[in-house]
Amino acid sequence: MRTLMRTTSDHRMSQAAPARRIGEGRKTVPVVRFAVKGMPTDAPCVPTGRPYTVVYDGACKVCGRLVKLLRGWDRGETLEILPSNNSCVRLRFPWIPERAYVESVQLIGPGGHTWQGAAAIEQIIDLMPKGKLITWVFSIPFVRPLAERFYRWFARNRYKLGCGEHCQVRALDLDFGDR
Repeated sequence: MRTLMRTTSDHRMSQAAPARRIGEGRKTVPVVRFAVKGMPTDAPCVPTGRPYTVVYDGACKVCGRLVKLLRGWDRGETLEILPSNNSCVRLRFPWIPERAYVESVQLIGPGGHTWQGAAAIEQIIDLMPKGKLITWVFSIPFVRPLAERFYRWFARNRYKLGCGEHCQVRALDLDFGDR
């Protein structure tokens, strides 16, 4: 456990207001963040105002690496990206069953529209700059079912693909009903 001190300030000052001295009008409050192996597990509970939210498996190292790439591609800051082990996820999206977060990535759009699995990946790519140059492939009749099958295979095996110690703890009982 680590305690940080966060400084807050009054942001109501207009541009024409005179400059303040350092520390004037600020209040220091303690902030407690819990960390596992140095990585914080919770992002702020306040929605960022971005139109789309991606919820991924926060325990999966492969997913974490892919999220780092996604953050780099999201130059327009369209996506809010949260790990599924964030305490706010279930409160903000109560219509998504808890098991869905383990089974596949979730994309929540405006009005609560939700995509999961390969459909979510398609939508995420489409939202990225020049993503439409790639997502046209999904309009080919056999590509969506193949993408979904590949996604399900990946989701079932993600803990075996470059994962660490937590893989032995995590259950591999993902059932997509396709067997």
